[in-house]
This record gives sequence, structure tokens and C-alpha cells, in this order.
Amino acid sequence: MRHFSISLAGCAFAALLLLLLPVRAFAQQETEPQMGAELFNELKSKGEIVASSPLYESLRPIASAITKVVQPQYAYPIHFYIVHEQQPNAFAAPGGNVYVTDSLMYFVKNSQELTGTICHETSHLLHHDSVALMQRDEQIRKRAVAAAIVLGPGLDTALAVGAIAHLDSLHYSRAAEEQADLTGSDTCAAANSNPWGLVWLFRDFSNAQLDSPPEILSDHPDDQHRIAALEQHFQQNPTRFARFSNDPQTATHLVLPKDTSETFLR
Repeated sequence: MRHFSISLAGCAFAALLLLLLPVRAFAQQETEPQMGAELFNELKSKGEIVASSPLYESLRPIASAITKVVQPQYAYPIHFYIVHEQQPNAFAAPGGNVYVTDSLMYFVKNSQELTGTICHETSHLLHHDSVALMQRDEQIRKRAVAAAIVLGPGLDTALAVGAIAHLDSLHYSRAAEEQADLTGSDTCAAANSNPWGLVWLFRDFSNAQLDSPPEILSDHPDDQHRIAALEQHFQQNPTRFARFSNDPQTATHLVLPKDTSETFLR
């Protein structure tokens, strides 16, 4: 028990120390392109970025239609990359890079689901969510440190403060994700792609019961909550959305190559 208590004390100290550490990218005032370049170089060093693949032939028309809508609203050039990962996923990086995993392209059931995913991710670019989340995390850290000082040192304090800070951060992230859903659906409609693809995608993810959720779902609102929010958004904006069918049988089949051999950037 003595050794166990010492270990917990060490964890408490570590938790408080983490609260004191600033977010590196935010503290150094890196620009969004610099932040995005760091992620690109990391993915490249791991051999995950796909330089050449037949999958690009399926991705490019969708990416091009979305870029026409989003690029005039965003200060940096938008680029799309396929990355090789086992988990179906997509994510946007500060500075304009949008990454789509090859496994996601084989997971989606139609073109509209893939388009909806990308529209969602480009919304994070428009909202500058990565930078905003870093700023928010920095504020949470400062409040957590202030709480720790007021409450005093100790394991209970460290765990409580850490838990509150974590929940606060998740709440902000979930709000950002839901807003990205709504903006993404607007982008889909403007690109003349059925925004119901996002709803169908969330249903597919929910039915798949994956062991660990992809980034688009991780620490995010409940699937049914997101679906309900989208449906409400569609109902409240009939001029924009009424022309689109909610029937997945009307979706466009996504044609993908059988040969998925890739050449990775090294």
C-alpha cells in the first residue's frame, strides 16, 4: 500500500504539472500553415501519405466541387491527401490540408456520404477550430491551475481539477463538431450534393459498432443527437434543403478501383 500511495502522489504531481505546461503550438504563436506543415511532415515520415493511387480518381471530383464552395471563404489553399490507415477516418489540419483515409473510402456506402464527410472537415477549416481549441485549452489550463492553487495540493484536487478541465474541453469540442455538421451540410447543398449523406454516414458508423470511433466521431456528440440536429437544420431551411431526398436509395454509387496498390511519399 505504501508503494501504491507513492505512485498515486506521483500521478497527482504529474497531473498538476501537465496543467501548468502551455500548449506548445499556441505558446509559440505558430501560424496555421506552419501547424499544418508539421502534421504533414509527421504523416510523411510515417509513410502514411499516399502519393499515387487510383483512389484519387474517385476523390478528386468530389474534392474539386467542395473546394469551389469553400476556397473563397478560406485564406489558405486547400489540398486533399489520401492517407493509409486501417481506421475509416478524415481530418482537417490548420492551413488547408484535408486528409481522407483509404479505409474510409471503402467504408462509405455512396458518394454523398464521402462528400458529407469532407464537407464536415472543411467546416473545421472555415471555423479555424484547431486554433480555437488550442486557445480554449490554454484558458482551461489557466483556470485549472487557479483552482488547484485555491483548493490546495493533493491527489483528490489533482484528479478533480483534471476531470473538470477534461470535461470542459470535451464540451467545447462537441459544440465545434455539431457546428461543423451544420456548416458542412450547407456546403454540401451549395456543391449540389445531397446533405443527407451526413445523416446516412452517422447511421452507418452507429450500426458498424467499431471498437474505437474514428476522429469524426471521437469525443463527439451522440450519433442520434447529431442526426436530430441535422434534420432540424434541414427543416428550418427548406429553401436550401427541400430539394434533396432523405432516401439513401437515391444516392450515387461511389465507383472505386479494385486495385488499391499505393505509392507512399518518403
